[in-house]
Amino acid sequence: MSESGMEFLAIEAIDAAAEALRPRIRVKPRVGLILGSGLGTLVDDIEGAVAVPAAEIPGWPLPTVEGHAGRLVSGLLEGQPVLVQQGRAHYYEGHSMARLGLPTRVMQRLGIEILIVTNAAGAIHPAFEPGDLMLITDHINLIGMAGLSPLRGPNLDSLGPRFPDMSRAYDRPLMELARSAASDAAVTLQEGVYVCLAGPTFESPADLRFLRGIGADAVGMSTVPEVVVARHAGTRVLGISGISNKANLDGSTVTTHEEVLAAGRLIVPRLTAVLRGVLRGL
Repeated sequence: MSESGMEFLAIEAIDAAAEALRPRIRVKPRVGLILGSGLGTLVDDIEGAVAVPAAEIPGWPLPTVEGHAGRLVSGLLEGQPVLVQQGRAHYYEGHSMARLGLPTRVMQRLGIEILIVTNAAGAIHPAFEPGDLMLITDHINLIGMAGLSPLRGPNLDSLGPRFPDMSRAYDRPLMELARSAASDAAVTLQEGVYVCLAGPTFESPADLRFLRGIGADAVGMSTVPEVVVARHAGTRVLGISGISNKANLDGSTVTTHEEVLAAGRLIVPRLTAVLRGVLRGL
């Protein structure tokens, strides 16, 4: 903790969480997955699944939002050893950005080479429909541009550089695997730019028109901080958004969290098919 009260994440805190988790998982994970709002049922497909409540891991940021179970599940999916974060915490829940980076740091310490991030996102692109998947080709780190970065504070030199490059935040070979997997599964895969806001309010029509004007296709309240932490340490990243609602550019509709969770029921089978195909292709 700094003199100003801003939390910085020390390597000792990361290692304490990793060491608490290590004896409780049966695999050395190659792939980490973070599952967004309403998408947690993917863990039902994991072979030999072992679940650890997040509350039992030191320092872990605990989610409080419906649709985020707050567990870590390890096992095999399509033959790949995976560690799955079933539900995530968010900045708007009162966690510091540094604390939100802890789960990704712990996965890195446990050996992951690839991080797959998923989320439920609101449509900005007018052609996107609820239930669509969007391959994240890039992001706009609006929350980070405003100063809220999980890398703020002393740099962890043993993990990555002070000024990490974000020109290819999302791994191009992994994107090709996702496109191929979607094609094989006959799943339509939209592509676009994800923008991260702080929340917890849903966006006003004017917000959405502004975001559309700066090049965003979908909007959410997560994911980018995890991607920044992953790329800081050189972890390859694949990102997929599940589109939870139509673009409300004119104020004609009302967005609710129930709508987000309902869209998740459409998204999960499609997302599962694509992620299974990606894992098979690794």
